[in-house]
Amino acid sequence: MTYDVISTGSRGNAVVINDILIDCGVPFKELRKVYKSIKLVLLTHKHSDHFKASTIKRLSEERPTLRFGCCKWLVKRLVDCGVSPSRIDVLEIGKRYDYKQFAVVPVKLYHDVPNCGYRLYFGRVRAFYATDTRTLEGITAKGYDYYFVEANYITEEMKQRIREKQENGEFAYELRAMNEHLSKEQAENWIYENMTQKGRYIFLHGHIDEA
Repeated sequence: MTYDVISTGSRGNAVVINDILIDCGVPFKELRKVYKSIKLVLLTHKHSDHFKASTIKRLSEERPTLRFGCCKWLVKRLVDCGVSPSRIDVLEIGKRYDYKQFAVVPVKLYHDVPNCGYRLYFGRVRAFYATDTRTLEGITAKGYDYYFVEANYITEEMKQRIREKQENGEFAYELRAMNEHLSKEQAENWIYENMTQKGRYIFLHGHIDEA
């Protein structure tokens, strides 16, 4: 299995795993090397760093037969981007969808808007993708080969930033990050519980200080 983390974080997310593009929150120019070869675009939620409407519109125009997969909460947004409903695979949480060269299962995640992650199956190779979620409790992916998991912040560092801003009377947007994103500690604990020696993890969506 091959992968390319084109971009990750609050400024834009796009990850290519084999021939699948997951998340499309970057300018189209960042996809120029891969957009002709991808076979499916999987989308997670509506935030602009994961769903950039102008890029999706351009991608749809450049690849008029390309399929898009998403859960029901993104269908209208895709149509508004000019994607024909006939090219949209509406996916249900927990249901397996078999394509010719791979299979996909959406996983429910917990953010401030409806969101999902994905289990990906390429023959015997299994991958798990999850970002922008406050928890992974109740979700297992034991013995997978690849884990693409959010590690947004280090808890104590984030708490220190919040304290400093509050003492200075500044708005601490980091409070929202702690309530809606997975910490590095949470990610590491979950990885420890699920990954075996053969596995590999790729941390995504690291926090960027915007102060």
